[in-house]
Amino acid sequence: MPWAKLHANSTSASHSCTPMLTQADDFPIHQLPEPIATAGTDRNFYDRYYFQGYDAAQGTMIGAALGVYPHLDLIDAHFMIQQDGVQHRVFASRHLRSERMDLQVGPITLQVLKPLQQLRLQVNDEAHGVQADLTFNGLSAPIEEPRFTHRAGPRTIMDLTRMTQSGLWEGSITLNSQQQSVSHWRGTRDRSWGVRPLGARDGQPVPDAGPTQWYWLWVPMHFEDHLMFFHTNDDAHGNGWNRSAVLVSLKDQQQHKLYDVRFEPSYRPGTQQMDRCSVHGKLPDGRPVRVDLHCGEIVPKQGEGYSHPSWGHGFYQGPLATHFERVDTRNWALNDLANVHRHAMSSASLHIGDEPARQGQATLEQMLLGEHAPSGFPPLGH
Repeated sequence: MPWAKLHANSTSASHSCTPMLTQADDFPIHQLPEPIATAGTDRNFYDRYYFQGYDAAQGTMIGAALGVYPHLDLIDAHFMIQQDGVQHRVFASRHLRSERMDLQVGPITLQVLKPLQQLRLQVNDEAHGVQADLTFNGLSAPIEEPRFTHRAGPRTIMDLTRMTQSGLWEGSITLNSQQQSVSHWRGTRDRSWGVRPLGARDGQPVPDAGPTQWYWLWVPMHFEDHLMFFHTNDDAHGNGWNRSAVLVSLKDQQQHKLYDVRFEPSYRPGTQQMDRCSVHGKLPDGRPVRVDLHCGEIVPKQGEGYSHPSWGHGFYQGPLATHFERVDTRNWALNDLANVHRHAMSSASLHIGDEPARQGQATLEQMLLGEHAPSGFPPLGH
């Protein structure tokens, strides 16, 4: 009875000013002397899963994102399949009610089967002919990327940590009643958390923030006996304020951070769509490493929620809502700002010292806005 009385008092208090207890509070994962429902004070705090995968031989690509937004009290999920130039998109959003352990959003469900190793993604949108039951198995331990902190004037726009992991997909996909087996599809996932712009944008301008500028490349690469990861955030002058490359040996599972990292891009004429890119670096023992990338089919990331005008990450859609789209991905202008965030399926050639070249695949993600002097890109509006 004393416990019941205490529990009743706690419940009453939670409705007034104290954050509610949730399933996560029964796990030893607290970082603050508060319930897990509390996530600092920034309304843009988020916690997201991202996935991509592909069958290079058949040209089929999948992508997914699931995001939790504690201060917005929302959770949303996005899933897309791109095949034969058509992207099939399933979106869902609901109230979070502070319960972060429940990762089902309408027809999309995510399960963490083995932390840092194995996850299961299920989609059941029978009404639009999209179903999937997919398991991601990591090939190596995740890589912790350098912390991203970006400001416009005095305002913090981004402050986040991300881990990235490549692996293999197993399971099945059903599209318009046609089931396709998924076996050893290559792919990559990431987990990021922290602060970034979410949902409705802040209408208050930042004085003296300067022109909009963003140059972002993120490239996970798969080879038979190695993985490689490269990303860069460049300023308008081409200086990488957050740049890293890591080579992973699948034989011994060692992660080798490269130094003196640089890249050489080329673009399709008259566009900012990358056509080829070479990434250079050196191993700790001094051996040079080079990857040559050749971009193929383009995958707009709106199907994963990124930059979508109405179903972007963290937009309020009501207590529970779903949405479906079917989009022709070969019928839009490459310079359309609506699809500035995209990736390209790419072939890759890895050169380590004087060893024979290794052939593989990659996805080259890009988001290029505004000035980038080395590429000859002017400020927005010029």
